[in-house]
Amino acid sequence: MKIMVAIKRVIDYAVKIRVKPDKSGVETSNVKMSMNPFCEIALEEALRIKESGLASEVIAVSMGPTQVVDTLRTGLAMGADRAIHVDYPGTLYPLSVAKILKALVDIEKPRLLLLGKQAIDDDCNQTGQMAAGLLKWPQGTFASKVVFDKEKNMATVDREVDGGLETLCLDLPAVITTDLRLNQPRYATLPNIMKAKSKPIKKVTPEELKVEVKSDIEVLQVTEPPKRKAGVMVSTVDELIDKLKNEAHVI
Repeated sequence: MKIMVAIKRVIDYAVKIRVKPDKSGVETSNVKMSMNPFCEIALEEALRIKESGLASEVIAVSMGPTQVVDTLRTGLAMGADRAIHVDYPGTLYPLSVAKILKALVDIEKPRLLLLGKQAIDDDCNQTGQMAAGLLKWPQGTFASKVVFDKEKNMATVDREVDGGLETLCLDLPAVITTDLRLNQPRYATLPNIMKAKSKPIKKVTPEELKVEVKSDIEVLQVTEPPKRKAGVMVSTVDELIDKLKNEAHVI
């Protein structure tokens, strides 16, 4: 079984986000970038599936400018066999990403497409669902546990929902998006970082994949959220109720 994992290069989770002076977006120049944490979990799960003997190859895929290659190298150092870089200098929105993933799936023929449930930069939580819809594959989102049955050619996915856990049985091929509690991603060791330099990264463009990149979204302005007011200490329950009722107007 071949597994394809989509990974995204985002601003590192520990970096304080700064809005550009012209309010056209957030500042990314001279800012530390890293692999989206949910994508790390997806890649880790793919590697564990391969190590269990259920998969033969793990392919990491990422889209964006030339700098995306650094993120792909991290994926290769973690253990992916090879990588595909879809070179595109502009902004890609979920539907365009899903279309590109479908084109790559048609070429590579994986039995499983793994993604993080969302990216920490835009929090869209749409790409996996859209890719499954375009591929007409079953999907298991927010996966906290994945178990494969090789004989039945299916995957059992425990997913976190508001009411607790929901268990799905998916016929392969399928799309799975990963949640935080699925696993703990490994660190890339120095020997594997050195080996990653010799692993292949194939470069393609949306045009070569016959995918038209366009967006129905126009960003008008990006602003920081308003600063929260300082908290107030109250001495009695009656005072708390009074403030909630007459000042906050929530009761």
